[in-house]
Amino acid sequence: MSRSLVLISHGRFCEGLKESTEMIMGPQDNIYTVALLPSEGQDDFRKKFEDVTKDLDDYVVFADLMGGTPCNVVSRLILEGKNIPLYAGMNMPMVIGFINAELIGEEKDYIKAATNNVAYVNEVISNVDDDEDE
Repeated sequence: MSRSLVLISHGRFCEGLKESTEMIMGPQDNIYTVALLPSEGQDDFRKKFEDVTKDLDDYVVFADLMGGTPCNVVSRLILEGKNIPLYAGMNMPMVIGFINAELIGEEKDYIKAATNNVAYVNEVISNVDDDEDE
């Protein structure tokens, strides 16, 4: 992969998401995590984020929640002039989409990847049963 991905979140959600993704996609050396721990504030998180990203040339950031501290800290960096692509509402389909897009060298619509995998499963399987009856 040429670009890196940085997952940021409240608590260790970002670390768990990376680990879970690696169960499916294998080890990912270009995915980094920055967790905001309960004992930390905005300044602590900013320092951790800057430490993780200081040696990364090209990266995308996925945040857990729009309007939360991790997303807000990176948003401030963007407002200060940093060129950081930032997406909120991260989930596993987004991360897998990033990995696949990097492998084949194509751009990915991360929002579409995230939302296309949201489904009310009861309805989906009900429609499958209806189709089989026809």
